[in-house]
Amino acid sequence: MTNAPAKAETVRVTRIARRRARPGHEAEYEAMLREMFARMRAHKGFLGGDLIPPETPGGEYQTVVRFASEAELQAWDMSDARLELLERMKAVAEGEPEFRKLSGLEAWFEPAVVPATMHPPRMKMAVVTWLGIFPTVSFFLWFVLPWLQPLPFLPRTAILTALIVATMTWVVMPRLTRLLRGWLSPAPKG
Repeated sequence: MTNAPAKAETVRVTRIARRRARPGHEAEYEAMLREMFARMRAHKGFLGGDLIPPETPGGEYQTVVRFASEAELQAWDMSDARLELLERMKAVAEGEPEFRKLSGLEAWFEPAVVPATMHPPRMKMAVVTWLGIFPTVSFFLWFVLPWLQPLPFLPRTAILTALIVATMTWVVMPRLTRLLRGWLSPAPKG
C-alpha cells in the first residue's frame, strides 16, 4: 500500500478593489472596468465579478472578483492583459486601487461591501428565504425526521437543524438567489 500525498484543498478567493475615477472620466473608467471583466472571463479560475458604482458622484467604485484559488488570482495579477489595463487606467483613475482579499470562512462573516442602497428590500429577502426554507424544512421533516425519532429531543433537533442549515447554505440559497436575481435587484432603468 502506497501513501499518496494528500491533494491540497483549493480555497476560493474574493478580492475587493476600491478606486475613484478622475472627475469627468467616469464613463471611460467604467468602460475599462467592463473590459477588465471581459478579459478575466477568459482567464483560468475566474468565477465571477461585480462592479459596484459609487453611491454618490465622486465616490469610490468597488469591484468584487472571485477566483477558484489564490494561485489563479496571482496568475491573473501577473498577466499582460491586467498589467496593460492598469497602465491605461492611470489616465482615468485617481491613485492606485486599494485591495482587500477574503478567502475561506472569513468571506462569510465579513460585512457587506455593497452600499445599503443596493441591497434588495428586506421584504424580498424574506420572501426568497421563505421560498428556500419551506420546502427544505418540509423535506427533512417528512423524510429524515422519522429516522431520527428514536433519538432524544436535543440531539434530534441538532442533527435536523444542521442538515437544514447546510442544505440552505450550499444547495438551496445559492441557486435560489441566482434564479431570482432579476427580481431581487432589478437593473436600473435608464
